[in-house]
Order: sequence, then C-alpha cells, then structure tokens
Amino acid sequence: MSQSPQIPSTMQAVVMHAPEDYRLEEIDVPRPAADELLLRVEAVGVCASDLKCYHGAAKFWGDENRDRWVEPGITPGHELVGEVVAGSEEALAHHGVQIGDRIACEQIVPCGECMYCRRGWYWMCGPHDMFGFKHYSGAMAEYMIVPSLARAHQVSKDLPPHHAAFSEPLSCSLHAVERAQLTFDDVVVVAGCGPIGLGAIIGASHKTPKQVIALDFDDDKLALAAKCGADLTLNPSKVDVVAEIKALTGGYGADVYIECTGHPSAVSQGLNLLRKLGRFVEYSVFKDDVTVDWSIISDDKELDVLGAHLGPNCWPAAIGIIESGVLPMEEICTHQFGLGDVQKALDTVGDSSGASVKVSIVPGL
Repeated sequence: MSQSPQIPSTMQAVVMHAPEDYRLEEIDVPRPAADELLLRVEAVGVCASDLKCYHGAAKFWGDENRDRWVEPGITPGHELVGEVVAGSEEALAHHGVQIGDRIACEQIVPCGECMYCRRGWYWMCGPHDMFGFKHYSGAMAEYMIVPSLARAHQVSKDLPPHHAAFSEPLSCSLHAVERAQLTFDDVVVVAGCGPIGLGAIIGASHKTPKQVIALDFDDDKLALAAKCGADLTLNPSKVDVVAEIKALTGGYGADVYIECTGHPSAVSQGLNLLRKLGRFVEYSVFKDDVTVDWSIISDDKELDVLGAHLGPNCWPAAIGIIESGVLPMEEICTHQFGLGDVQKALDTVGDSSGASVKVSIVPGL
C-alpha cells in the first residue's frame, strides 16, 4: 500500500441522518481496500439535487421503491475533486494514477454487470449507485474512498480546486448538448443560466451553431451567459421570448431547445418556440409534475424529445475546456464554504434571489 505521509486517523465529515438532519461529525478516516483509493477531498460542488435530497425528495434514480434520497450514515457530495493519498499498486494501476495526482470522479459508480453496463450505457446502470446518495459516501468530508468501479479522470493541479470540481456539472451539460446533435445551421435556445444552463451554453458555443440564445429572468446571469458564449440573451420578464425567437427565424422558431431550469413553465415555453421537426432536450430534475399539450409534440410539430442524464463520455472534454482558461470561472464559481458551513451552502443554493451560480464546499476553509 502506497500512501502520502501524515494521513490522520480521524476526519470531519457531513453525515446524513434523515431529511433536513445533516450533521458534521468526527469519524474515522476510511481505510482503502486492496482495490480502492483514498482521496483527500479538495472541493465538492453543491448541486440542486443535493438540496432536493436534503429536503427529502422522493423518487430515486432507477429505484421506484425507495421513498427518500437520504441514506442514513452516508456522506453527501458528488461533484468532487481531490488528491490521491493512498492506494495499492493494483488500485493505482487500475485507475491509471499515482500518489499525489488530482482526480475528479464521475458521479455514478456503475455495477459493470447489468444490461445497461454490458451494452456500454454505464450512466444508466440498473443499480445506479452514486456518490453521496446510496451505498458510496461522497465528498462532503476531508477524505473519501474511490472504489474500483468508480470512473476517475485526472485534472490539472494548476486549477483552483473549486474550479476543477466544476468538471462534473459541465460534463452533464455537454452530454445534453451531445444529445441535441447540433449542426452549423441550428438556432439553439438554452433555458436557464444556472450551472447546467451555463454549461450547455458553453458546450453549444463550442459546436459553433448559427446562434446560441440564452434565457433567464436574472440579467446578471444573462450577462454571464454572454461571457460563456451566448450570442443573444433574452429575459422572459421583459420580452415575449416566443415571439422574439420566431421573429428572428422568419416565423419558424428555434431548431433546438435545451431545458435547464427545472420549472414546469419552461417546458411549454420550449414546445411553443421550437420549429416543426425541432429538437427538445430535457436535463432538469423537476420538483413538480409537468402538464403540457402533448399534441404539440406529435400532430402539430413532430418534435424529437430527448432526455439527458449525467455526463457520460464528456468528462475529458469538460476538463479540457476548464483547463484551457477560456471560461470566466471566478464568475461561475461564486461561493465557497468550509465543511462547518454546509447548512449555509445548502441555503445559498436554495436562495431564490439568484445571488449564487456555483456553490462549493472546500474542506479547510
């Protein structure tokens, strides 16, 4: 077993006990098995799904029998980056890393054995274990285990840790963009300029379509969207975005709509502003049920409606974009908190004023 010197015996970790009952506790530093790595956590992003989990959201990915996302005794946190500090030669070779390397791990820990994994669709794994939600403790701790089934990617140590951790939401956004199958002639509309929406704007702009249009109710976030590659920004509280986009497209409507808000009204908005034979990509996780006129999808427009989940096969691209230095990362990564301020971090994500974009926890702050 190779390891860095001075790994302590205990650590601070956020431990889930029940919905709205997360506690900062002093627990033992986990000891990696022969096929595992030990990671010193450098940063972990706080996702909207973390907030929904905290408040006791029902429905768990791939398991309709579970009534809560909270798993008592598990540490949350899946947007993670950290330094490899211990692991056997076998485990290090398996992940292609050395002691001291910085890695980000994909949020899912696929089983490798179900039909989805066998067919290469690992991000839709049947058991669907994920860091911080089911069997694997996540990164809201000073140290964590990286199991052999995890998918790890090296990240430059020159990046601030909370910037490096943005590789998780950005990979998700890039997957949504990949699902849209953009062409050079496409007018692409992205609804919502939070972390996922900004990532979709970044990904879409890198595909160089005809035009990328960003929608949000917050003018500051629209200004940030422009810095991330949006050619045009529209505030639905100030203009009729459906009429505006149809006017820009000769009355036809947009070619592609990527929904990143999680608000039911954004779904009908997208259906209405798309042209016939347009493509609708849904990334959000919704709190409430969505009701729309389904005939728009079929009889009226014959739309392609596509879902997107996680960030499969997009991690190297996401990491490369962040490492390239082209993104306004200081403006994207707006808030950082220590482990002791996990409640403040969650509250900041849930603040409806829109003051934050990407919120992170950085152990040691």
